[in-house]
Amino acid sequence: MKPRWLAASAPGPGASHPPGRWTGTPALHGAVALFGVAGLFGKWVAASALVIVFGRVLVASVAFAVLLRLWPVRGTPPQGRQRLALWGCGALLAVHWATFFHAIQLSTVALGLLAYSTAPVFVVLLEPLWFRERFSGRALACALLTVAGVAMIVPRWAPGATAFQGVMWGVLAGLSFAVLSLCNRALVRVHSAIRVAFHQDAAAMVLLAPLMPLVWSPLSPRDVALLVLLGVFCTALAHALFIQAMTVVAARTAAIVSTLEPVYGIALAWLLLGEVPAMRTLAGGALILAAVLWATLRPEPAG
Repeated sequence: MKPRWLAASAPGPGASHPPGRWTGTPALHGAVALFGVAGLFGKWVAASALVIVFGRVLVASVAFAVLLRLWPVRGTPPQGRQRLALWGCGALLAVHWATFFHAIQLSTVALGLLAYSTAPVFVVLLEPLWFRERFSGRALACALLTVAGVAMIVPRWAPGATAFQGVMWGVLAGLSFAVLSLCNRALVRVHSAIRVAFHQDAAAMVLLAPLMPLVWSPLSPRDVALLVLLGVFCTALAHALFIQAMTVVAARTAAIVSTLEPVYGIALAWLLLGEVPAMRTLAGGALILAAVLWATLRPEPAG
């Protein structure tokens, strides 16, 4: 998901953008739809979550490298502490995507996406602690509304139930993404978002590589093709479209469109996987998305 707080991930004045005519709101919707469809690969690819993530970051790293080669960005590559920070974020990115795909494999695309969509609310809760800002009552209200939504989407409150476990893993994916987003706020002030994404994907690939002999299973040609699609279109292209859109789209507009990610994902899972969400799931999802909108559309601080 790429909500309001990631609007800062658009490169600053010192960075260049990939050229293209498909900009603005259409590009933003295209990016959000691609982010939403990524969850379906957790059902399509016959492999563990770690293998899917490794394939995704491997392909995405190559795609980002090509993108940087074709459309170079200004500035020097990260060095020293910034490189260490990017590696730390790469590890967090691997955790985020692994928990996200594991959540979907344990439950459904709808449950995994909606549980993961709690990320903006985690950011609202963590920002005051992270940046030593004043805690607001709205943050608590958003958190309570989100908890109510998560409680509704869980089909059965039994720790042994796979759907329950899937939702909990999805919430963990949301939390890890929230922390990653807060970390990236500082990084993208120095480096372009494409460069940050390349280094984080590459770091995640290197860190996951030693684990592959333990979890690897043979991949069919279909699985390999799906991982290429996931890495190129749902990762590199989606990220590039989002950044391109942010050069002309207001942050508030991006926040509204970004809340459609689970909507796109659930609709596509319904059409392509035959996963029909229950009314309880839709009602809980509506509460979560209401909390997300409330959290991401809060007034900008003065100054």
